[in-house]
Amino acid sequence: MLMETKPRRSTYVPQEIEPKWQKIWVGRGVMKASDKSPKPTYYDLVMYPYPSGDLTVGHARNYVMGDILARMKRMQGFEVLHPFGWDAFGLPAENAAMKRGVHPETWTLENIAKGKRELKMLGILYDWDREVTTCMPDYYRWTEWLFLFFYERGLAPTSRSWTGAASAAAPWSWRGCSSSGSSRSPTTRSAS
Repeated sequence: MLMETKPRRSTYVPQEIEPKWQKIWVGRGVMKASDKSPKPTYYDLVMYPYPSGDLTVGHARNYVMGDILARMKRMQGFEVLHPFGWDAFGLPAENAAMKRGVHPETWTLENIAKGKRELKMLGILYDWDREVTTCMPDYYRWTEWLFLFFYERGLAPTSRSWTGAASAAAPWSWRGCSSSGSSRSPTTRSAS
């Protein structure tokens, strides 16, 4: 005699299931790394995207692989630092914005907000409290400081590379623009 059983759910509907678990993970702070943990540490850094356009399936593939590694290391007992950021300091985002007739600051920050929403929908466990955006002063002030530190000690290259020449030829840049729209970049310095 065969017993009838209730059929199991035959479809996975992410819009129904994922938000529930993502809320639980955020509430538990699963993705947050403690600087004072006694656990062995693991640093899982994935490539930061250019926020010059939409994220693609290729981006998702890369970030899902990093997330799988971070989750595995957490299950193995590690304190995992899995931050995220945006490689937003440079010509790709500026050129994409100018091509569309949008100010690069507006274009870049809107793409970052959209990309962050999309990554959160994927359920990837980034420590968003450690997010960096390379076009923001709280990030590039340190790269600038390091460059000047090396330059003053004769440790920085003094000839123009192809990249340096291309950046210098850009007609305008929003790097360092304040929200008031100032076009003066605080990173511009005399080499003398």
